Amino acid sequence: MLDVPRLSAPPAHLGRPPVLEIEDLSIRLLLHRERIRSIRDHAIRLLKRQTKGRDEFWPLRGVSFSVDPGEILGIIGANGAGKSTLLKVIAGIIPPSVGRVVVRGRIAPLIELGAGFDSFLTGRENIFLYGSLLGFSQKELERRFDRIVKFAELEEFIDVPLMNYSVGMSARLGFAIATDAKPDLLLIDELFSVGDAAFQKKCEERMEAFKAKGVTIVLVSHDLTLIQDTCQKAIWIHHGQVAATGPADDVVTEYRKFSASSTV
Repeated sequence: MLDVPRLSAPPAHLGRPPVLEIEDLSIRLLLHRERIRSIRDHAIRLLKRQTKGRDEFWPLRGVSFSVDPGEILGIIGANGAGKSTLLKVIAGIIPPSVGRVVVRGRIAPLIELGAGFDSFLTGRENIFLYGSLLGFSQKELERRFDRIVKFAELEEFIDVPLMNYSVGMSARLGFAIATDAKPDLLLIDELFSVGDAAFQKKCEERMEAFKAKGVTIVLVSHDLTLIQDTCQKAIWIHHGQVAATGPADDVVTEYRKFSASSTV
C-alpha cells in the first residue's frame, strides 16, 4: 500500500448536496480463462484457482470522494492507474461491483474521443446523432446548431464525413456539442491533449464560465500544470486506489515528489 498523506479537502458548499458522491467504489473484472488442452493444463488451472485473486482483477478498490456544485476536480495518476475506468463508472458505462455512485443532475461525458460519433456521417449529421444520445431533442439541436458549429470552428467542414476529420477536429465537435447546454456534471478525459492552443484556451474559458454557473467538472489529465491552474481539488489514483485527495496544488506536489523518487 502506498504510504502518502490524505490531504484535507476544501469545505463543502453549505446547504447544497454534492453533485457527485462515490462511496467505497470497487470494480471487479474476471480474467479470461485459458482453454484446457491437456492434463498438465488442467493441473495448472487447479493451482491457479488456489491462488487468491489470480482469476480476477480490480482496476478500482475502495474509492470514495464527493464533488460539490461548481467545483472542478482533477484526477491524476500514471497510465493504467484506473482514472479512465473511474470516469466510465461515473458516466454509467461500467456498473460498480461494490459501493455506490450518486449523480445529481445531467451528465455530459467527454471520456472517449469519437464515442457517440459515426465516422461515415458528416459533421452535421453527427451533431444530431451525438446530441440525441446526450438527451437533446431534434428541435433543441436545430436551435443550437449554428452556435455549436461556430464554437467548434468547423463551418467549412460541417458537411464533410467525420472519417476525414483530424483528431483535433473531432474533439472540437464533441466538446462543442456536449457543452452547448449547461450540464450539471461535465466529465473530461484528456480532451486538452488534442487540438491547438487557441481552441484549448476556448475550452478552458468555457469551463471557467460553467464553474461560475455552478457546473461541476471532473477532469482527467496528465498535464499537471493544467490541473493546478484549473482545478480546486484533485485526486491521485495509484493502482486503483486513492493515494491522496485535497487541494489541487497539494495533491500535484505529492504526486511529483513520488514520481521523482520512483525514477531515482
